[in-house]
Amino acid sequence: MKRFAFAFGCLLLVLPAAAPAQEHWTEGPVWEVWCARTTQGHFEDYIEYLRKNYLPGVEEGMKQGLILDVKYFLHVPGSASEPDICIATLHKSFGAALDYNAEVEAKTKAIAAKQYQTADEKKQAEMIAPRFEMRKDLGTTYYREIQLRPMP
Repeated sequence: MKRFAFAFGCLLLVLPAAAPAQEHWTEGPVWEVWCARTTQGHFEDYIEYLRKNYLPGVEEGMKQGLILDVKYFLHVPGSASEPDICIATLHKSFGAALDYNAEVEAKTKAIAAKQYQTADEKKQAEMIAPRFEMRKDLGTTYYREIQLRPMP
């Protein structure tokens, strides 16, 4: 047990040195970046889908303060595994982007119920299912925005 306590104490002394030196920047908000590759011949269909089905919910989410901003990026893929569209959603913090919040979930469900004219989540899922045929999900990454501090 003494060895474990000693090893744990040594680990605690080393951890702060391994952390990034934040004297060089200040932390900002967090970008959640989701990327996809549209299936052959469905790029325009998918953009139209986003305008009709995704954009209204995002705009309402911004009005209600659930998210800060959204940006859409087109990418010229160099291979079949690269995205051709990415959607970046700005959150005030990692907590706002990743942590469960019952109030946020309730607001999000209310936005979806209004948009799809039903609170039935199974019916909503059926309405949005066609998007899966138009694109392949390539995943989501999170980026902390930073502001560099000027040199003294």
